[in-house]
Parts: sequence; C-alpha cells; structure tokens
Amino acid sequence: MYPRLFQLGRFAIPTYGAFTALALVAALVALLQFARRLALDANKLWNLGLIAILTTLIAERLLLAVAYFGAFRAHPFWVLGITTSHSGWIFPVAVVMGFAAATLYVLAEGLSFLRVLDCIAPCAALGLALNRTGAFLAGLDYGLPSAQAWGVRYSSRIAAFWYHTPLGVRLYPVQLYEAITSLLIFLTLCWWLPRRTQDGELAGSWLFLFGLTGFFLDSHRAAVQSSLFARQATFALMVISSAALLISRKSDGYTVDNDASHT
Repeated sequence: MYPRLFQLGRFAIPTYGAFTALALVAALVALLQFARRLALDANKLWNLGLIAILTTLIAERLLLAVAYFGAFRAHPFWVLGITTSHSGWIFPVAVVMGFAAATLYVLAEGLSFLRVLDCIAPCAALGLALNRTGAFLAGLDYGLPSAQAWGVRYSSRIAAFWYHTPLGVRLYPVQLYEAITSLLIFLTLCWWLPRRTQDGELAGSWLFLFGLTGFFLDSHRAAVQSSLFARQATFALMVISSAALLISRKSDGYTVDNDASHT
C-alpha cells in the first residue's frame, strides 16, 4: 500500500501520521458543530478537545521516554519523533490520562458531564474512521493471514520496516472493517441525535457499538494476539458500561431539551 503519503527529497510524510492529524482536526471541527446542537459552549468544548489531545500526546511521549529510557538517554530527541509505539500499554494509558485531564476541565467549568460525552461520541467515531483508513493504507495494525479473496497483500518494504507488516501474504483488511464500522456508527449517532430522550444516550450507544464491533474485529488482528484477552475484556467492559448510560432515568423528572438538538 502507501506507508508514505508523499516524499520530497529526504522529507517524507507518513500516511498514517497524516491521516491521524486529519482525524484530530475533523474531530475538533465536528466537536464545535455538535456542541452547538447540544446547547453547549463551543469555545469550552474546543478547549476541552485541545486539553484531551495535547495531554494524550505529551503523556505518550513521556511514557515512551520512561519505557525506553536507555534509548532516550542516548538519543534525547528520539522521544519527539513520530515513531509509532509498539508497546500495547503506552497509548491506552496516555488516552486514560487525556480523558482524566478533560474530566477535570469539565468539572471545573461546571459542564454537564453526560451531555459532553454525547457531544464527544460521534466525533470520536468520525476520528476513528479516518485514523483506521490511514492504518489500512500504511499497513499498520494488520490482520491475520486470510484465505478470503478480499484479503489484502502489502508489498512496501517501508511498511515492513516501519510496522513489521508481512509482505506478499494475504491478510484480513481488519483496519478497513474498523473504518467502515466507525463511519456507520458516526452516521447512526447523527441520526439518533435529534431523537435522544436523555443525556448519555449517544455516549452509551457509542460504547455499546464500538465495544461490540471491536470485540469481534480484534480477533482478526495479528498485531494484538499477545494481548487479545486484555483488549477483549476492555471491549466487553465497554459494552457492559453502556447500560449505565442507556438505562432510562426519566423517573427523576429529567427530560432533554430536544429543541437544543436542532439549533
């Protein structure tokens, strides 16, 4: 496929990095639109997005420096590079730290936590659809060997060097499956937005749909077989946790201002 989007002399733009940047920008722009539709302060949601993204990125670099301290001490600027970490725990921990920072901001600003989650859910689905498309094109997070006719073969030596992608072997296009399912989840949440009856429904739906599809798709990914049990347990927990957001809370007299969904 195309691990490099383009190259000018010695300067190369990795496809996965470019699509990840595009995913973050698209998610931030969408966050502003959904904030207005949910009667939230768009400026505060913009700040929230930046806090979450920057905290995650900085935490990932710091965790990389700690995990590979010997290499970092020999080459201090390595941690500032764009090398993708192959340690399964680093990025999830960084995401948790980003979410924690965002949560503190929500509490400090007095925003409705569940409504903010509803605002974030479709944006996350859109960002993941773009991110997974970049992974598919680059050969990152490749699938298990497949005998199916629609399996994909990678031939780029750069993909093999950067991501250890097997060359000339038919593989499940699991990243493309994820991109398609994330796009469908995004469209579903957009359709559901004006029909929601309480805050938390969109977030609960995203947890359920993303957890369910992730549980089945991860079993076809070669790169995570060593941590498959932990990842599938996480996806299962997401599905179970979705019930807490989807369960009816009408008994407390609370109703959603549906007019806000159309503004």
